[in-house]
Amino acid sequence: MNARFRTARRTVLAGFAAGGLAACTPGSSGSSSSQSTSSQPVSTDIASLGDITLTVWDQNLDEGIDAAQKKLNDQFTAKYPNVKVNRVARSFADLKTTLKLALSGDDAPDVVQANQGYPDMGAFVQAKLLQPVDPWDDLYGWTKNFPTDLLSLNSFSPDGKTWRTGNLYGISATGEIVGLFYNKKLLAQLGLTAPTTMEEFEASLPTIAAAGQLPIQYGDADKSAGIHVFGALLSAVAGEKAASDLVSSAGGKWTDPDVVSAATTLREWATKEYLPDGHNGIGKDEAVARFGQGQGVYMFNGTWYLATLQEALGTDVGFAALAGVDRKPETLGGVGLAWALTSRTANANAAAAYVDFVTNAAASQVLVDTGNLPVVFPDGYQAPTGTLAGDVATSWDGVSQNGGLVPYLDYATPTFYDTLSGAVQQLTGGQADPQQFTQTLQSDYESFQKDR
Repeated sequence: MNARFRTARRTVLAGFAAGGLAACTPGSSGSSSSQSTSSQPVSTDIASLGDITLTVWDQNLDEGIDAAQKKLNDQFTAKYPNVKVNRVARSFADLKTTLKLALSGDDAPDVVQANQGYPDMGAFVQAKLLQPVDPWDDLYGWTKNFPTDLLSLNSFSPDGKTWRTGNLYGISATGEIVGLFYNKKLLAQLGLTAPTTMEEFEASLPTIAAAGQLPIQYGDADKSAGIHVFGALLSAVAGEKAASDLVSSAGGKWTDPDVVSAATTLREWATKEYLPDGHNGIGKDEAVARFGQGQGVYMFNGTWYLATLQEALGTDVGFAALAGVDRKPETLGGVGLAWALTSRTANANAAAAYVDFVTNAAASQVLVDTGNLPVVFPDGYQAPTGTLAGDVATSWDGVSQNGGLVPYLDYATPTFYDTLSGAVQQLTGGQADPQQFTQTLQSDYESFQKDR
């Protein structure tokens, strides 16, 4: 990222986020009269706590982010030798199914990564399983260091019923978008150039299929891949505002023509065999591995696979956030899972110190060094041109710069992850047509609004 690029990013994020983006130098110490929900006066004096253990649950298992997490944990315990970190790393799917039970148990973890939206964070707040991190903000300066709009993704009303307002329940370290990974070598062999719009992307699919190549690598056995590919498609077809309004309950219906159109297109990709045969039985990691082995010209996925695909394909892989109906890059994205404090932690100050340590400016440098996309780049960072890391940084900037970020669709209701992920499998598998698919989503949404 050059100086102009960085200046533009800060300027844009300041516009994107009403509160702006200040210098990224958290960690200043000071006194505060604030009180945590565990009735401990907030403090940065961790050494006085004696020997303690923090149990931390994360879902950072992918290659690059796992390396970053290990390094940050080592650095944290080196800075605070009286604190032992008991790391419990689980897959995203495992975390979704086990975290609530863990938070409710007698041996609840101290710090967890909580997914945003109503299904997870909202439910945890409603059940009073998480505590706000606001009392430590004066000490660590999170609201000064991160864009307000991105922090709002980690905010809820105290009753857990209204998203993106109220208390702050966590801090995210990574930025992320879902976009199009493409194999440069295969495109060149086919005489094609990398698409920059959804229109160009779709126009290339028949040529790729006719040449006997797999157009789109995809595996939805774990279900989350279906949410990502449909969300990226809907963002391009409906545009950022309409898609974001649907997710945020601000307007529209899940049966609107644009949603039907996106569903119809995805169904056609399956019937025309642009997706792999048996894709609903292929795991998402297996699909990524196959793409890394040169099987598939394209793959929709998240920037969290940056390090994995850079290692597998080197300079043969590129990334783009496709322009949609508004002629600008529009896609799913936002921030990674929030680092949150549990209500049952007996060491809230140490837990808050850990949250700050893995999200501050020094942590951003570790994330960059290990092939990850931080929410805020470290000062002086220059993304290498002609590389996957450079493509990701440019795409992240382009999407956020132009107001193209659409929140993940599964944030929409407490049950939308299961509803949408199951519905996408049925749509691509031919068990539901586009009208049935959209009606399933609308029924879930209406039930949520009725019971809210």
